[in-house]
Amino acid sequence: MLSLTRIRNNPDQIKAGLEAKNESIDLDKILKLDEKHRDKIHQLNEMRAERNRASEAIAEAKRAGKDSDDAIAAMRKGSDAIKDSEKEVSDLGQTLDEQLELIPNIPHDTVPVGQDKTANQVIREWGDPLAVDFDVKSHVEIGLELKLFDLERGSKISGSGFPLLTGLGAKLERVLINFMLELHVQKHGFTEIFPPFLTRAEAPRTCGQLPKFADDMYYIEKDDLYLIPTAEVPVTYIFSDEIMDEDDLPGNYAAYSACFRREAGSHGKGTRGLLRLHQFNKVEMVKFVEPITSYDELENLTSQAEEVLQLLGLHYRVVALSTGDLSFAAAKCYDLEVWAPGEGKWLEVSSCSNYEDFQARRGNIRYRRTADKKVDFVHTLNGSGLATPRLMVALLETYQTPDGKVLLPQVLHEPMGQEVLG
Repeated sequence: MLSLTRIRNNPDQIKAGLEAKNESIDLDKILKLDEKHRDKIHQLNEMRAERNRASEAIAEAKRAGKDSDDAIAAMRKGSDAIKDSEKEVSDLGQTLDEQLELIPNIPHDTVPVGQDKTANQVIREWGDPLAVDFDVKSHVEIGLELKLFDLERGSKISGSGFPLLTGLGAKLERVLINFMLELHVQKHGFTEIFPPFLTRAEAPRTCGQLPKFADDMYYIEKDDLYLIPTAEVPVTYIFSDEIMDEDDLPGNYAAYSACFRREAGSHGKGTRGLLRLHQFNKVEMVKFVEPITSYDELENLTSQAEEVLQLLGLHYRVVALSTGDLSFAAAKCYDLEVWAPGEGKWLEVSSCSNYEDFQARRGNIRYRRTADKKVDFVHTLNGSGLATPRLMVALLETYQTPDGKVLLPQVLHEPMGQEVLG
């Protein structure tokens, strides 16, 4: 969340940032609530000081043998008033925290300004689109013909949006996950994490999914646990309420997880085949860094995600999201979009975001500086490295042959034990 100090000192800047994100939040109302809360705290402190003075006077009167009954009765009455005031301060503080949780992060100055995704900016492209002299098939046609997945039986088991991968399709999924983890761990020095897939509410609240996006999450009421929408949630929460050492930064972590999203309101929006799912697999990269380095780390994170696509030889582009297309928690974000020739469109396979101290404040994730021993909030970043469903779509459609087979990229030959599917 945003710090109250920042909001108090820069209300116009915060309002401009909210407007750029298309968020209608009454900041003045929150500032008035904050002022009332601080006034009540001041009054409470005055009442406590008065009670302390009265207590000292009573003790002095008793030592002098004077009657102190009236003073004692007055002090008891004052104590009751203090209890009422403490409750009022607590209630106001809770209300204020609830309002602060609804305020999104503010876009960084370098983010393109615009109302929606039409204002996004393509930063660079890599590779060339598929050039063939035959009619390309969609991943659905290829996958069904080669028996890589069974969508009907997946729906029979769990409903639509839960694909059943079979045979070489299941193996390709497993190989891709391992390939990406090995790249991030062995080459880029990330620490591998295998996190729980269910978390308490505090973890998605830290990352900004709760309370605003509760409808998009799967919730197990009996156990009061949430299925994770991404490994970002449990990995970011690892260091909640902890103080890291500056020498431990940057902290780079890579994690595989299944991801679960209800995708409320998305029915019919590109849901064919593997394009939009309720359950899918993803390798996630999470960084904990010093504030001064976080935007350099965002560029590094993006290039590390890009390397997966380069090694697989897939045509992709890097897109800087506009203010109106940024997520709730992000201050800046790059999307990686891979070209899917069978679909005839770009597909997002990664979002690399800098949250600055937004998540760290929500989860109380801090670090101690070596030089002066002062404690400050870390900056958190995360990026998909990568999500597998649309990656699978792009692979199948890019490397298809006219006779219905799929040529595998060189880096997958050894782990797959073959060069061709089909």
